[in-house]
Amino acid sequence: MGDVLRRERLARGRTLKDVADAARISMPYLSEVERGRKEASSEVLAAAARALGLDLADLLALAQHRLAGERPAAERPSDGRATSLAAVRRAAHGRAPHGDGGALLLAA
Repeated sequence: MGDVLRRERLARGRTLKDVADAARISMPYLSEVERGRKEASSEVLAAAARALGLDLADLLALAQHRLAGERPAAERPSDGRATSLAAVRRAAHGRAPHGDGGALLLAA
């Protein structure tokens, strides 16, 4: 879970201090969560997700896809471009892509 938080934080150009302050958790604790040294409670994960503009369900879906290595071929950029949160949500709910895929981008 921590690596997903870190990837999302970096993809948004946010500092560890900025996200920790917004989530109202200590910077050293968030750092340890991101590095996998501490396991955060659902409340801490939800606060960190909100600080990144996500909700806990989005964060869990991203972690699920990362752990399972699941990304539909249509959602896998071959050129390293970002993947939209909407695309991850569609994949999580088994829906086909449509529209512009949303404005919120996640690191590929």
